[in-house]
Amino acid sequence: MKSQSPQRRATVAVHFRSEIDKVEAAGVARDDMTLHLTLNDVSQLRRDRSLPVADISFTGGVMRYLGVKVEQGGVPESTLNYPTGA
Repeated sequence: MKSQSPQRRATVAVHFRSEIDKVEAAGVARDDMTLHLTLNDVSQLRRDRSLPVADISFTGGVMRYLGVKVEQGGVPESTLNYPTGA
């Protein structure tokens, strides 16, 4: 399922931190989530100087934000995807 993101006023980092926290509180593990970000949002996230260095990682060729895998580009709007139901 995709979370719908209305027009954002917060930074990419703040917006998706909130979304990740909500989904995790609903019982979905961060390893089961994927952030599909526009190239512009990826750029903003990488350049956000207010983020602690530990919030973004690049391991094994995979970018992660707060432990959630980031897919870069190929979408018209950034979304947080995660499984629904059990």
